[in-house]
Amino acid sequence: MPNTKSAAKRLRQNLGRRDRNKAARSRLRTALKRVRAAEEPQQASAAFREAVQLLDQAAGRGLIHKNRAARSKGRLAAHVRKLGGTP
Repeated sequence: MPNTKSAAKRLRQNLGRRDRNKAARSRLRTALKRVRAAEEPQQASAAFREAVQLLDQAAGRGLIHKNRAARSKGRLAAHVRKLGGTP
C-alpha cells in the first residue's frame, strides 16, 4: 500500500503503463508469429511490413531494445526472402 498521495498516483500510473505495455508486447509477438507462419510470399511481405512498424514503435518507446528490434527485422527479412517475397 502506498503511504503518500504521490506514491498512490505513481502506483496508478504504473498500473496503466503496465497494461499498455503488455498489450503492445502481445500485439508485437502476434505480428512476428504471423510473419513466421506465412506460407505465401505476398502474405509474408505484408505481415513483414506490419511487424517492422511495430518493432520500430516498440524500440522507440523503450519496450524492447533497439538492437533486439534490428536483430528481429533482419531475421524476419531473411525468412521472407527465403519464401520468395520482398522484405
